[in-house]
Amino acid sequence: MNKSNIISYLSILIGGVVAIYANANSQQNVYLLILGIFMLMFGGFRLNSKLSSKVKNKKEKNYFTGEEE
Repeated sequence: MNKSNIISYLSILIGGVVAIYANANSQQNVYLLILGIFMLMFGGFRLNSKLSSKVKNKKEKNYFTGEEE
């Protein structure tokens, strides 16, 4: 696992913890909640940008029809 993936996973984890903490108090801290959601989105965006939408194997089956493409 490279450093950029670790940073992305950590930002998702920390953002989730911060958002839950900000929402768990009796008096919600809106700024902490926004910070947590921002960190979640930032980490998700970084991970999503690394994913490829190209099909690597041309002989994969189509899940809807069951035919090979």
